[in-house]
Amino acid sequence: MTSLAPITHPLLTAAGFDHGFFTRAGGVSTGIYKGLNTGVGSKDDPAAVAENRRRVAAHFGADADHLNGCYQIHSAVARVADGPWRGDRPEGDAVVSAEPGLLCSVLTADCAPVLMADPETRIVAAVHAGWKGALGGVVHSAVSAMEALGAEPRRILAVVGPCIAQASYEVGVDFQERFVHHDPGSERFFKPGAADDKRLFDLPGFVLWRLQQARVGQAVWTGHDTCADADRFYSNRRAFQRGEPDFGRLISVIGV
Repeated sequence: MTSLAPITHPLLTAAGFDHGFFTRAGGVSTGIYKGLNTGVGSKDDPAAVAENRRRVAAHFGADADHLNGCYQIHSAVARVADGPWRGDRPEGDAVVSAEPGLLCSVLTADCAPVLMADPETRIVAAVHAGWKGALGGVVHSAVSAMEALGAEPRRILAVVGPCIAQASYEVGVDFQERFVHHDPGSERFFKPGAADDKRLFDLPGFVLWRLQQARVGQAVWTGHDTCADADRFYSNRRAFQRGEPDFGRLISVIGV
């Protein structure tokens, strides 16, 4: 059995937080989902997804029902978890908690996962930041929810995990115009694409800017491009380019 191979970052490790941006390694899914597909919304075998999620939780010495994650809707909604969510998941795109033993998680397949923690209060958050959520304010919502529990933004450590990088993220000019209209200054996150009407968008750079605007103390990106590395990561865009009917989801987790 292949062991799990989560990516961790010294910023969070040194502060004593269990966390991981999980790759495809160590799962039981097959076919186009081969590996550690944890996406309950995918069309993969539900038993395989459940086993993959059990393995992720076990990596932290927990049961799968402690793996709290929202029904993600590309929103700016942050949910606070004070116990395991059993049954229906609440809609939202960030999970915040100060409860020991709970695991905050998000699913991604090109969108940016962000894991955050305040070392003093031990409050943590996992954020799903696609372009729509990042533009709409999900980072600010998560920081505000952490602050409401007692965290201090300047103390927060944030790591942006594997996501689609600028070289792989071609968009139209209208996409750039939407960002510039909403946030003057965001034009810095676009550069020319292969054609005059195309641009390349820097999602991790934009998310880091959002973290800076939210007054987060330290923020970094791991530097991994999900679209460009099929062996390690699932990717929505790559699946579309290949004409595949669906795609797996990566899970990113942080615990108190």
